[in-house]
Amino acid sequence: MPSEPAGTRFAERVVHGVGEDGTREEIVIWIERRQGALWAVGRAIDPKNRSIPAPRADDYVFEGYELGDALEAANNALSDDLEVSSEEGVAENVDPFSEEELLKPLERWFFGHTA
Repeated sequence: MPSEPAGTRFAERVVHGVGEDGTREEIVIWIERRQGALWAVGRAIDPKNRSIPAPRADDYVFEGYELGDALEAANNALSDDLEVSSEEGVAENVDPFSEEELLKPLERWFFGHTA
């Protein structure tokens, strides 16, 4: 879905679950800022276990210009994964993504970023 390679990751959450084979898995959900004022939301299962841990195109669940839409997409993915993990017996409390946590890195990115 993204049109460019890696952006700057602003926030990340990790959810633990159980894979189809019964082993524990780590689900990483993140929000990143890309060139061209784009927000992207990614979701990857066990990225540390990949031969190349960098995000792949099919890891992205959202790309758009509105921060609110990115937050909604990220929190929907997070909520869905927390619900499934809970049903699998792995109950966790993971804070939702918030606009406030993205504003400071956005300000630093905007004023300190070079093209």
